[in-house]
Amino acid sequence: MKKRKFKKETFVQSVIILMVSQICNKLLGLIYKLYLTNREGFGDKGNAIYSSGFQIYALFLTISSVGVPGAVAKLVSERVAIGDHKGAHRIFKIAFITFGSIGFLSSSILFFGAHYIANSFLQIPEAELTLVALSPSVFLVDISCVIKGYFNGREHLKVTAHAQTLEQFFKTVMSVILVESIAMTTGVDTTIMAAGANLSTTLATILCFFYLYRYYKSMKQEIAWEIKNSINYRPTRIRKTIQKILSVSIPMSFSSILGTINKNIDSITVVRGLKNFLSEEQAKIQYGILTGKVDTLVTLPMSMNMAFATALLPAISTAKAMGDLQTVKKKISFSLLITILIGLPCMIGMIIFAKPILMLLFPNATSGSFIYQISCLGIIFIVLEQTISGALHGLGKIIVPGIALLIGVIVKFFLNCFLVPMNPETFFLRRNCRSCLFYCNLSYYCIYNRI
Repeated sequence: MKKRKFKKETFVQSVIILMVSQICNKLLGLIYKLYLTNREGFGDKGNAIYSSGFQIYALFLTISSVGVPGAVAKLVSERVAIGDHKGAHRIFKIAFITFGSIGFLSSSILFFGAHYIANSFLQIPEAELTLVALSPSVFLVDISCVIKGYFNGREHLKVTAHAQTLEQFFKTVMSVILVESIAMTTGVDTTIMAAGANLSTTLATILCFFYLYRYYKSMKQEIAWEIKNSINYRPTRIRKTIQKILSVSIPMSFSSILGTINKNIDSITVVRGLKNFLSEEQAKIQYGILTGKVDTLVTLPMSMNMAFATALLPAISTAKAMGDLQTVKKKISFSLLITILIGLPCMIGMIIFAKPILMLLFPNATSGSFIYQISCLGIIFIVLEQTISGALHGLGKIIVPGIALLIGVIVKFFLNCFLVPMNPETFFLRRNCRSCLFYCNLSYYCIYNRI
């Protein structure tokens, strides 16, 4: 069997590839949000319905899959570093079956529990259809994450970047088609339009999975050659392999779960708290401004910086497995420097030009500049958190980011419960900064004192 060269990207190449992909994805996502927010009959109310259902879906997704790419990438990169390609592929196969089963169970729970979650938990009955539309995506994303993790661990991140961009592009196109089709056939029904927008996510995840699967099949010959010529292979039982995967994915998921809970705190507390000052309709609109406009714009610099967190994990895991601590330190320092150069100008620029940005992007719904300015204060802390988290995961200090974030989430919950009923403006002033401050300070300390 003839071996084709499996080309790995360098760290800088990986960062550039992922950064370009993230920028493209965010621009597509921005177009998607602009269309929905400015579309007659959707607007801030539609964003509230859309986002409330999507946050619950994100929570299910986080519980079942978010730690998977990082865990698989870390374990695979450690095996590949010592030439054990057979062991790396075995980890992939076991992870695929394990998390495919978990994903199927999670999708079933979300589908059959949609009515209860929307009516009793969210207290937004209109979100039921969005949850039903999103439920198949959990299973599809779970198995896709395993494939991404396998190739990330081999430092071949191009396939992940291409898959993400393809998924976001298809989601943007399909959302426009579905929402317009619904508007023409059923009239301007905000609830059904929001469900259609979320259905585009499910259709996009189907496409993403088939793209990743086809890529894996195209590499099957090369992978088989590497397995045949593998060295340092130490067979382990399936149960022990699953335990090892879970020992990495669960702590990683813990941080992601807390991050999703951090967002869901707003879903649960904001509308309830704002009802003390506003009607239920106006409270939903204010929540829609927060999630549909503000969060969409604030996450733009975060998406660019996410490339460092993704690329750092396998790069640091490989260097550490080979005992090259000097390379580890250099990559962490470089990533932190670029992170600051990205985050700080974005934060300052968005604060200064908040109102013109909203007027330009949302001409039909320009409100929310104050909320936007205050939310931007957290940008620098969040981008540092992303980079530091990737570094800590690569170093094997997986639980540290979770502990720091837990402190922040607890603080945020109590601040929300106290500040929203008292004064909505005071709430927005505090909501984004506290968690990030706890997280960054503790994580930064741990990197430079425990490396």
